[in-house]
Amino acid sequence: MTTSVSPQVAVIGAGVVGTSIALALRRRGAEVLLVDRDEPGRGCSYGNSGAISAASIVPLAMPGVLASVPAMLLDDESPLYLPWRYLPAALPWLLRFVASARPAAVQAAAARLAELHAGALDAHEAMARELGVPELFLRRGHLHLYPDEQALAKDATGWRMREAAGFRVERLDRAGIEALEPGVSTRYRIGLYLADHATILNPLRYVQAMASAFVAGGGEVLRAEVTSLAQGPGGWQLRTAGEADARAFQHVVVAAGAWSRGLLAPLGVPLALESQRGYHVQFTGGRDVVSRTVVLADRKVFVTPMEQGLRIGGTVEIAGLRAPPDERRAAVLGRIARENFPALRDLPAQTWMGHRPCMPDSVPVIGPAPGHPGLWLATGHGHLGLTQSLATARRIADALLG
Repeated sequence: MTTSVSPQVAVIGAGVVGTSIALALRRRGAEVLLVDRDEPGRGCSYGNSGAISAASIVPLAMPGVLASVPAMLLDDESPLYLPWRYLPAALPWLLRFVASARPAAVQAAAARLAELHAGALDAHEAMARELGVPELFLRRGHLHLYPDEQALAKDATGWRMREAAGFRVERLDRAGIEALEPGVSTRYRIGLYLADHATILNPLRYVQAMASAFVAGGGEVLRAEVTSLAQGPGGWQLRTAGEADARAFQHVVVAAGAWSRGLLAPLGVPLALESQRGYHVQFTGGRDVVSRTVVLADRKVFVTPMEQGLRIGGTVEIAGLRAPPDERRAAVLGRIARENFPALRDLPAQTWMGHRPCMPDSVPVIGPAPGHPGLWLATGHGHLGLTQSLATARRIADALLG
C-alpha cells in the first residue's frame, strides 16, 4: 500500500469472486466489509460443478451461433435455451451475443480469457492448502467425451483454439477412456483429456473456508440486502435493509453476480449482463461413479465427483432472475446421467438452479467503473467464476491498493 491509512472498502457479493476479493484486500491491509443477502457461498458458488478449467477459453458465442437461435427458442432440451416469453427482455443482450460471435471478437475474447486463467490451478491448490482444506483440491484432469467423429467435428474450432493457446490435449480411444473411467457408457468412443486440470470437491465449503479466513484476519461479514448505493463526499454511501443509517466507504466493489446490473443501473453504469441460469442434479452415494471431472461434450454436461455425491451440471437458460426453476431442465440432466451411468439409476437425487452472470462475449468485467471514482466492478464470470476468482481478486486488489 502507498498510504499509511487503511482504505475502507465494501465488497457487495459473497460468492467465490466477492469472497476472494475481500480476503485479498484484507490480507493486504484494507478494512473490508463483505455484504450479501445470504451467507458466503450460498449463491451460484454453491451449485457449480467445481471445475478449475484453465483451458475454458472458448466463448459461449462462436461463429455460426445465429443459426442456433431457432433451436434456442423451440427446443426446451437445447443446451442453450431461451424461452419465448423472455425474448423481448433478452433481445438487447441476444443481439450483443450474436455480434460477439464474429471471428475477430471470438479470438480477442479467447485471448483475454487465457490471460485471466493463467496460473489458476497452482493458485487454487495453494489457496486450498493455506485455508486448511487441501483435501478439496483434486488435480486429476478433465476428460471430454464424444460419441463419434461427427460430434467431435462440431467442437473442432474450440479445440484448435485451446491447442493454439498452448494447452496440451491428449486424444484417447475407447480403451484409453476405459483406463481412466471404466464406468462411462460404451456410447462414448473418443476422449480428449486435459491432464493438468482440477476440481474443487465442495465449492461451498471452499468459499466458507475463505470467509472464515477473512473474518479471522479482521474482516467483517454482514448478511443483509443492499438497498441503495450512492456516491457522496469523499466516497460511497451504502445502505442495507435493517440498518437505519448508511455506511460510508472510500471504495465499493460490486461482485454481486447476476444482480450486479440492478445495483449499477441507478448509478448510470451500463452493464450488458444477463443471468445464465444453470442447473444441477446431485446423486447421493454416487461419487465413485467417476474419479475426475468428466464432460459429456455432445450434451454440454459436466459430471463431477463431490464430497456429498455425484453432481451432474449443465445447460444455459436465458430466462431472467424472476422466473421459477424449470424442472424440465433438471429432468433432462437426470435422464442423461442415468442413460450414460447405469450405476446411478436407483440412487436418490436432488436438483438445484442458480444464476450465473454472463456477458455477451463471455469475458468478465474487472476493474474501475468509468466516471465513478472508488467504484469497482467484478462480475460477468459466467460458469467460470471459480476458475477466475483468484485472478480477479488479485487484479482488483492491485488496482485498488495501487
